Amino acid sequence: MTLTIRKAEAQDASLILQFIRELAEYERLAHEVDATTDDLSAALLGPRPRVFADIAEWNGEPAGFALWFYNFSTFRGRHGIYLEDLFVRSAFRSKGIGKALLQNLARRCVTEGLARLEWWVLDWNEPALRFYRSIGAVPMDEWTVQRVTGEALRSLANGSAPAAGPSL
Repeated sequence: MTLTIRKAEAQDASLILQFIRELAEYERLAHEVDATTDDLSAALLGPRPRVFADIAEWNGEPAGFALWFYNFSTFRGRHGIYLEDLFVRSAFRSKGIGKALLQNLARRCVTEGLARLEWWVLDWNEPALRFYRSIGAVPMDEWTVQRVTGEALRSLANGSAPAAGPSL
């Protein structure tokens, strides 16, 4: 049994979209996915990408992925990596693939002198929370995620009052 982790290539856009859809289904958020293969191709694989993906293959079969980008810590004065998505297909779980994807990113952080590797996890996802604790991750409980999107984003950009109701 062999595990290979490789950088996403141009022909991987549809695979990455499929991983995203599978992850969204697991997270009960499938209704929120409106990304297209073209969107992903442009973002990940264009001439100046700002987001990156690593593909995990188990015996040559696509098993999972990590989608990430560089962020910046003003307190540390250095870049870090923000892991947007980490997903391993259920048939390939418990084989060390998720840990290998995280190790790959951790090595990148160390090699590039980056300050940290961070990500969010849904508070109900106990298997993921247990796994992350086992590798030394610590929760940042004192932080609350804020988001502006949709009509509220347009209102903010235009300097007008936001529409009533939360944005997802």
